[in-house]
Amino acid sequence: MKRTAIALALLLLATPAGAATIADVQKTYDAGDFAAALSQVQPLADAGDVAAMRLLGLMYRNGQGVAANTDTAIDWLTRAADKGDPQAQYALGMIWLDQKDARYDYTRGEALLRKAAEAGIADAQFNMGLLASGAFGNPPDMVNAAGWFEKAAAQGHVPAEYNLGVLYLEGQGVPKDPIKAAALIGAAADKGNPDAMMDYGVLVFRGEGVQQDEKIGAQWLILSAKRGNPIAQNRVARLYLFGKGVAADPVEAMKWNILSAKSGRGDAELDSMMDKLTETQKQEAQARADAFTPLAVK
Repeated sequence: MKRTAIALALLLLATPAGAATIADVQKTYDAGDFAAALSQVQPLADAGDVAAMRLLGLMYRNGQGVAANTDTAIDWLTRAADKGDPQAQYALGMIWLDQKDARYDYTRGEALLRKAAEAGIADAQFNMGLLASGAFGNPPDMVNAAGWFEKAAAQGHVPAEYNLGVLYLEGQGVPKDPIKAAALIGAAADKGNPDAMMDYGVLVFRGEGVQQDEKIGAQWLILSAKRGNPIAQNRVARLYLFGKGVAADPVEAMKWNILSAKSGRGDAELDSMMDKLTETQKQEAQARADAFTPLAVK
């Protein structure tokens, strides 16, 4: 009798045949079939699966497979966060730190973000760095910011690598060190960060913290410009106009000047110089600008 009772108990605890596991749900979610993922994840979340609760909260937050509902998202994420899930703590903290939302609560958001950061979540560490930088109007503590960026950068977090590199470049929160700055910014540039590509291009062009090479520096600036960075587009326009690191090409210069201005980075000096081009050159530059499609940012 006891064996029968034990067997029955184990049977009741077992996953019903055909029921989805959280791994199954994640595969469905990653495939973009949010409606199916929702039907799979709901019973798991109801049963207390922490990962399922977190995913369900994110789906309600982002409106994936269901109408977006931040209150419901907060409910599910809170359940997971209260069980110590650091990813849920991070997601919930970012909701409370959303200044566009009437729910904005810096104290609550910072506390949750800190828990996630201390648990090793790189995105949370990066955002703690932003908080310490004074991103929310609080007094900046650049030493603390650098410390958080360094933790995230050690995990290969690209924006953290870039931000830490900028701090080393400017000597904020860390000793000024152009070589460390160039290494960090270069690492972020290699991973496709457009801002890092632009700054690294400038460093290489000038030979600041790295061997000088105008041609290679220009190529990094062009890579950033092609990803839609308006400051890089402005710099590239000047490179083509004056033939620095690239062959002089006034039409290509005007193309990049048009694109930069369209993104809000006007340049009266360049505009004046471009006005000297022939009508044929201006039309060609405009055609090139109209045909431009930014490369996707990784």
